[in-house]
Amino acid sequence: MLTVEDYGRIRVASRVDQMSVRQICRTFHHSHHTVRKALTHSQPPPYIRHKPRECPVLGPFKAIIDQILVDDQSAPRKQRHTAAKIYRRLRDEHGYRGAYDQVQRYVRTLCKRERETFVPLVKEPGRRMEADFGHIAVDFPEGRRRTPVLIVTWSYSGFRVAIPFPTERLECILDGLVRAFNVFGCVAKELWIDNPKTVATKIFEGRRRQMTKRYAELASHYVFEPLFCMPARGNEKSYVENSVYDLQRDWGTPVPKVNNYDDLAEYLLQCSLRKLDHRMSGKTQTIGQLFQEDKAAALALPEHPFDPYVKEHAKVDKYQTVCFQTNRYSVPKRWAFEKVTIKAYPFHIRIVAGDTEIARHDRCYGRNQQILEPLHYLAILGRRPASLDHSKVFGDWKLPECFGKLRDKLEQRHGPLGGARRYIRVLKLLSEHPLKRIEEAVRWNMAGSAVNVEMIINRANILAQGPGALESTDLGISCRQVTVPKPDLSKFDQYLTVNQGEPSYV
Repeated sequence: MLTVEDYGRIRVASRVDQMSVRQICRTFHHSHHTVRKALTHSQPPPYIRHKPRECPVLGPFKAIIDQILVDDQSAPRKQRHTAAKIYRRLRDEHGYRGAYDQVQRYVRTLCKRERETFVPLVKEPGRRMEADFGHIAVDFPEGRRRTPVLIVTWSYSGFRVAIPFPTERLECILDGLVRAFNVFGCVAKELWIDNPKTVATKIFEGRRRQMTKRYAELASHYVFEPLFCMPARGNEKSYVENSVYDLQRDWGTPVPKVNNYDDLAEYLLQCSLRKLDHRMSGKTQTIGQLFQEDKAAALALPEHPFDPYVKEHAKVDKYQTVCFQTNRYSVPKRWAFEKVTIKAYPFHIRIVAGDTEIARHDRCYGRNQQILEPLHYLAILGRRPASLDHSKVFGDWKLPECFGKLRDKLEQRHGPLGGARRYIRVLKLLSEHPLKRIEEAVRWNMAGSAVNVEMIINRANILAQGPGALESTDLGISCRQVTVPKPDLSKFDQYLTVNQGEPSYV
């Protein structure tokens, strides 16, 4: 087989040296056919197989391989046959005696025919955003935790925002999108997302979905069109998929160390803003410059942001608690046995009666837990003083050290029962005054010679009026220094002296 150098010598001899074909054949010892081919082509033409190579051993088994691949279309993606698995089945179940490479070549040929191709699409500014969850490991004070992060990406500019959450529930999606919209300062005309059950409750033919009511309300509030990818077609939102890779390999490496979710959210936001000066592959403008085009063509934010909660109705029980996702949250006594509304956010719970918020708690993601506020039970503590030492709500109450010392002194002076009742009167002040004010009043009273609950109450009321009231009120140590002399009863003997039947007056 001739090489390119051989072709070059033949062509030079013909065109430069003006040698005839017969002379070239005699000089280089090639046939007329070979010389004429070299004069026609500048290099040896590649070998082309016009007919597929026959595999006589594999031939009878091709139908079996075809059927296996057809059946794989209905199997889970990660449980489909590889070429090696097909070879082992042919060998063990059907008596195939050929080589593995024949099976591999045939399977590769079939798979190549079935590979999907795509049409290049042009993204318009301000038209499309994509959202998806990624996961990174984060070191919190209590240990390393796998943390879901909602990523929202603009398809045209590539500007992205990442917001961390404890879970991937609906309220986290709502809150994450609202926070992302606030960072962008605008909303795209379309928002693409996968088909999470918390958002798409039913999947119909094509792209029709039955959405959760709250997600539909979010779309209506911001006037964007909610669109969903086809099932198992994550490539339809490739921009956010690439953003997940960046989240894990760039922003999440090395493993972030934070104190709480707020710190993590701030760290990820700074990572997003630093990307504004970068250029994407194939783009001449920076992400920040492209985003200005997105923002100019996008929808403006509404006057008021969407309230990203998930609502649930409940009834307060005799323990002054409502149940939400197996956990119980307390409310004040005033609302016992009433119907209320629970508004669940990613990090806190609001309990509302009508238009009034009656309680707020940190969100608990455990199961069968009690989240109780001691202030909600102060109203019934006076009638049940024993619950002060025999209930979890008061047993876990972390108060300043001076409160414990106050109770000890009150019990030493008035006995266990009397001291406890007086201590409860001080605790009830916390339903009307902030903790720091009552702590100041307690410390002031304990600085004297004897503790007095009435003086603590008076001191708290005076502190509530402000610094001016405290200065104008002479309620200091001097009021306890006033002494009253003992009465001299001998002076009353003069009233017993009688002179001529008439009383004597001095």
